[in-house]
Parts: sequence; structure tokens; C-alpha cells
Amino acid sequence: MKKKLTALLLAATMTLTLTACGTTSSTSSASPAASSSAAASSDKTYTVGICQLVQHPALDAATKGFKQALTDKLGDKVKFDEQNASGDTATCATICNQFVSSNVDLIMANATTALQAAQTATSTIPVLGTSVTDYGTALGIQNWTGKTGTNVSGTSDLAPLDKQADIVKELFPDAKKVGILYCSAEPNSKYQSTVITGYLEKLGYTCKEYTFSDSNDLQSVATSCANDSDVVYVPTDNTVASNAAIIKNVCVPLKKPVVAGEEGICSGCGVATLSISYYDLGYETGEMAYDILVNGKNPGDTEVKFAPKFTKEYNADICKELGITLPSDYQAIKAAS
Repeated sequence: MKKKLTALLLAATMTLTLTACGTTSSTSSASPAASSSAAASSDKTYTVGICQLVQHPALDAATKGFKQALTDKLGDKVKFDEQNASGDTATCATICNQFVSSNVDLIMANATTALQAAQTATSTIPVLGTSVTDYGTALGIQNWTGKTGTNVSGTSDLAPLDKQADIVKELFPDAKKVGILYCSAEPNSKYQSTVITGYLEKLGYTCKEYTFSDSNDLQSVATSCANDSDVVYVPTDNTVASNAAIIKNVCVPLKKPVVAGEEGICSGCGVATLSISYYDLGYETGEMAYDILVNGKNPGDTEVKFAPKFTKEYNADICKELGITLPSDYQAIKAAS
């Protein structure tokens, strides 16, 4: 009897031990690290939808950098559905809804309006913005902390606005009035105007906003701004970027210098800027996309990233026309190749 009891207890112990080992093995095979590794080594081909608000040099460079980063990392395992909205908000929405219907793996939204359309179109497909100034403003997030907590993240093209105000002071110390010209339909432009006004006023300038609703009234508003101001400041603004020649044709004959928020606008109508490389910004966005697609990173837990460096630049042709000589630490903007 004792022998039988001992045998039964031993069998039960072995069964429990084998069951425990089986449970441990099953849990291990489903670990996040194992899943990540499997994703990285899979032969999956990813489809990425790109919605770009409008064609102009800065946004074009960001898209180019984004595509290059993913191609460098994934080769022919990534395909792009690249669409341009030609500056139209409704078209951005249509494009993003098409991406959702096609069940793309990720949406890259180039510019604020494109980002807003992508956010509205989906709460599940990962969305990365680029060429967006302030995500809190763009997405209507109160108490912005740098993370959205949703399916959205990306990169910001905001250069330090205090340093841009310093450029105005460095180049035009005797000026009194700064006119800030931007499109009222772009919330990020309003944000920049509000912030830089505070810095400029601390430097002793009187500031006034001049806003236009679209390209149709840009010339008349720009003319009022130039006539009433000693210096014109234009933030990173997509409508301005697409119509910089209008501002140039107003301000240059009136001998009014324009300080711009980024290189593309400066090359069209400005004398100087503190700018970023939009190609590098797009490339950084592409690296973020790889982490999301392959490594399973959650966009909502990913902080919005900024450009790593900023460069003082000038438009040699317009400076020559206005008789302005720039300090030696400014670099001439290179002509687009």
C-alpha cells in the first residue's frame, strides 16, 4: 500500500512539473521581444501613404528625405502611394480617406492640414506628421507634453523663435515697426506670430499682424504690411511658401526687407532666415516610421522630434537689390538643383 501511494504521488508531481514547463514555454514564445524579432526578419512588404499639402521646395525636400530613409532601411520591401493635395483642405481629406480604405500600413502627413486630415480619417493606422510647427495647436491638444497618446507622432519644423527675433535685431537694429504677415487659415502661423511678437516687443519693436485668407488677397494685404512696416516677418506658412513671388514683387520695390521663418520662403522673397534642413527632417521622420512598422513602436508613446541644427542663411540676390550686407556667419542659400 505504501509503495502504491508513493508511486501515485511521484506521478502527480511529474505531471505538475511538465504542465508548469509547458506554460512557461508558451508564455515565452509570445513575448514582445520575440514578436519584434519576427517582424524584423519577415518578408512583409509595407505600403506607406504620403499626403503632401502642396508642392514647394521645403515640403518636397521633407518627402524626399522620408522616402530615402525608409528605402535605405527596407529596400524594395516598402512601397509609397504619394499624393499631393495642391493646397486644398478637402483634397487632403479625400486622400487620407483613400489611404484608410486601402488599409495602408502607415500614413505620412506632410504639413499641418495634411496631418489634421489624417487624424480625422483614422484612429488606428499609425500617422506621422512632418513640416508641422506645433502639434498641440495643430491637433487641438490642451496641456501639450510632446506626446499625443494616440496613433499620431512626427517631426516639427519649428526653429527657435527667440533666435529668429534676434536676427531681426541683429540685421535691423534701427527699425521700429515689424509687420507679421501670414495666412489666417493656418493655426501654426498664428502660433508663431503670437510667440515671436513677445520676443520682438522685448527687443523694443512695435508689432502688428497682417493676415490674409488665401492667395487672392495676399497682394493687397502684403502691400499694406510693407507700407506700414520697417521690416516684414513671415513665419513658416504653406500659403506664403507657394506664393512667395507675390511678396517679393511687393516688398522689393518698396525697399522693405523680409525675414522669413524657413529657407524656402526666404529663397522666394526674404533677405535672411534661421532655417532647418527639411530633407533631414523628413529623413528623421522616415526613421521613426521604420521603428513603428518593423519594431512595433507606438506612435502615441513617441515624442515629437525637432530638427537637430539650425543655420543662419541669406538670399544673395535680394540682399544685393536692397543693398544689405550680411555678417560673415550667414550662409548664402543655394539655388535649387
